[in-house]
Amino acid sequence: MSASAQRVKDSLAARVARLAARPVEVQDPAILELSEQTLRDSVVAVARQQIGRRYVFGGTTPARGFDCSGLVKFVLAALRLGVPRTAAEQAYSGLAVVPDTSELRPGDLVTFGNTTRAHHIGIYTGEGKFIHASVKAGKVIESSITRRESPLIRKLSGARRLLAFNNTDN
Repeated sequence: MSASAQRVKDSLAARVARLAARPVEVQDPAILELSEQTLRDSVVAVARQQIGRRYVFGGTTPARGFDCSGLVKFVLAALRLGVPRTAAEQAYSGLAVVPDTSELRPGDLVTFGNTTRAHHIGIYTGEGKFIHASVKAGKVIESSITRRESPLIRKLSGARRLLAFNNTDN
């Protein structure tokens, strides 16, 4: 293998390793003093406060509006947790979990798209529902995770657990 080909191979391997699991940035260590359940409930509560806010491509604030990843970033930042900006990048934050409602916990991120890229992301709220900034609805809404697919509604493709503590409080 040539040196050039080896550099490309090494670069790709490093990129895959970085994308495999990105840690969530804890911007305030005091947040870790909360129980996992309290933190999950807080994520869902902050997300629910955004329901009805308008959809705006590239939006990241309640005043301006949200796109899907802007909503996720805003909700987590409100709790002093940092994630990347785009749905494609957020889809690699935290730990991968089975995207099945029997395995998901409130506060998990759910991704929609295909097997190679997340095109949409939301926050699982429990009972088979999630909150997201919907292009189709033009606002932040809570939807069933099993909603019918269409050209504007993509298939559930993955889930990420950002809030996984090493304690027994689930």
